[in-house]
Amino acid sequence: MSPQNASSPRVVVLAGGLSHEREVSVRSGRRVAELLRDTGVDVEVRDVDAGLLAALTAQRPSVVVPLLHGVSGEDGAVQDVLELLDLPYVGSRPDACRTAYDKAVAKATVTAAGLDTPVAVALPHTTFRELGAGVVLDAIVAKLGLPVMVKPTRGGSSLGCSVVRVADELPGAMVGCFAYGDTALVERFVDGVEVAVSVVDLGDGPQALPAVEIVPDGGVYDYAARYTAGATEFFAPARLPEDVAARCARTALEAHRVLGLRDLSRSDLVVDGRGRVWFLEVNVAPGMTETSLFPQAVQAAGLDGGALWRTLLERAIARG
Repeated sequence: MSPQNASSPRVVVLAGGLSHEREVSVRSGRRVAELLRDTGVDVEVRDVDAGLLAALTAQRPSVVVPLLHGVSGEDGAVQDVLELLDLPYVGSRPDACRTAYDKAVAKATVTAAGLDTPVAVALPHTTFRELGAGVVLDAIVAKLGLPVMVKPTRGGSSLGCSVVRVADELPGAMVGCFAYGDTALVERFVDGVEVAVSVVDLGDGPQALPAVEIVPDGGVYDYAARYTAGATEFFAPARLPEDVAARCARTALEAHRVLGLRDLSRSDLVVDGRGRVWFLEVNVAPGMTETSLFPQAVQAAGLDGGALWRTLLERAIARG
């Protein structure tokens, strides 16, 4: 490990929180902290609790790295507080976080920019209940057909997500979805190759890292498939024709741009049998665990993870 020195920035990594993705956030924070310490950076990992603001104001860090997944970490709330405190931080600004975090809003934004995204409907729990579940579900099947993907409009790690292939499975999928969020996004399911394209800006503008292909053993990239070692096979770079891989990169870069994102992001895409690239959603705080997609893309690009994070820190400090 490289020795720490007086000129090194003092960094606070925020990890944990109270969302359903707390465990993933803790693992992400721990891993990034280790990468930064190996470059000689003084790093403290802190949870988001009642003592956080007092600690940040009593001993102001050089920069903050929010690695919080889910509510508060990706919806712009923590970023709003960091701006109130005039603390530099890595990642997107609050308004961009809010736009990207709501899947329905993000889909509408990228669609207006010309990107392809599967047709979908967003249904709040109250609307679903008040209009009558049976009637609403019949209308969904009539409009979107089957199969469909059901997922919360806000949240990640595939919590509350399920693929519905027969109509009888739809009520249970909606109940499971509402356990993780007040609004369900029911989206036409696109069968194809699942890929994730990470975007990072190290000073020369946003660049797309190699696409990572996702092949879950069970056929669905759910929470267990994401975070259980060996449950999913990954290919980095993805096994795509060169022209298709280039379209995936352009899609992720365009989503990053039109959503106003900063520093880093990860877009989840699917390539159908005709080579058409479909945007599904974007993450402003990608997972950084041992099985996460962003670190695999960094490695596939031949980049050093510690150096990459050190550069992101320095850029955040420079913009103040």
